[in-house]
Amino acid sequence: MLRSLDRCHLDVTAGASDMMADLEDAMCDNELVMKACRPLPAGTPPLSGHDLEHLLGHAEGWAIAGGLLAKTFQFEDHYQTMAFVNAVAWISHREDHHPELVVGYSSCTVRYATHSIGGLSENDFICAAKVDHLVES
Repeated sequence: MLRSLDRCHLDVTAGASDMMADLEDAMCDNELVMKACRPLPAGTPPLSGHDLEHLLGHAEGWAIAGGLLAKTFQFEDHYQTMAFVNAVAWISHREDHHPELVVGYSSCTVRYATHSIGGLSENDFICAAKVDHLVES
């Protein structure tokens, strides 16, 4: 179920610019929601070890599979699924960091990786945190 608009939640049926303003103004526990993605030059090492485990510990329900940070979201119907997909697209546009999306009737799997470095970066976890705040936990 999609969250309604309140202190740390977004209404994915709202206008995209209104939604992002609310996200940026949110007072949330996850500090990654407040961060912005940054360009990473080729040659930047991907996350590993403690740094990767630490960030994964803050990404509830996300898992690393095949080198990708992934989570599947379930919805009541296709309309909610597509509203979610559109909200994720807006986050992707604003952050200039784009996931792979696998969309079904009532589900969407979101997969992140930072292709420029050949692995996972903080950018993947920043976007994952922002996507998480689109839906109820």
